[in-house]
Amino acid sequence: MRAPIGEFDTATPAPDCLDELVAPVADAVRHWRGGVPADRIVYVDTDPRWADTAVFVEHYGRDLLERSANCVVVVGKRGGESSFAACLVLSTTRVDVNGVVRRRLGARKASFAPMETATGETGMEYGGITPVGLPDGWPLLVDAAVADLPYVLVGSGRRRGKLLIPGKALAELPGAEVLEGLGVA
Repeated sequence: MRAPIGEFDTATPAPDCLDELVAPVADAVRHWRGGVPADRIVYVDTDPRWADTAVFVEHYGRDLLERSANCVVVVGKRGGESSFAACLVLSTTRVDVNGVVRRRLGARKASFAPMETATGETGMEYGGITPVGLPDGWPLLVDAAVADLPYVLVGSGRRRGKLLIPGKALAELPGAEVLEGLGVA
C-alpha cells in the first residue's frame, strides 16, 4: 500500500501489524471505535536515526513538516494533587502549557512531565509517544489545526515507526477535546 502522505518505503494498515506497536497502542488499535475505520490508521516503518524533525522531513518528504504533530505529556498540580493529560499540536508549534493547558486542567501550575514519568505512565518510548493508547481517564487536548488535517503523522509508541491517522480520528479518541489555540507559534 502507498502511504497517504510522505514518501515511505512501506506502509501497512495498523491492524495488520500490531506486533510492531507497543502494547497500549496495539490494544487501542485492536479495540478501535469511532467514525473512521481502524484500517485507515497506517503504520510506516522509519529509521530512529532520522527522528530529528529536520532530518526526518528531508528523508521522508518535506510535505510532512506541515502534517506532523507532537504528542506531549503534561502534569497539572493544584493543592498537592497532580493530574496528567496529553497534548497534540502541530510540530511547527509549541504547546501553550501555562495558558490553555493550565486553565483546561484547572491547575495552579502545569508543566511538561519528566521523561521517566511520561514513559512510565504511558508505556511508550520517549520520542515516540502517541495519542493512541493513552491511559484511561486522561484528557487528550488536540489543537484544532491537527483535527482539521486529512492525515497527520504522529508517533507509534516507539522511536521506530510512525502512525498516519486522519485528523478526524484523532479528535474522536477517548478523552479527546479539540481546542483552538493549544499550539502557538
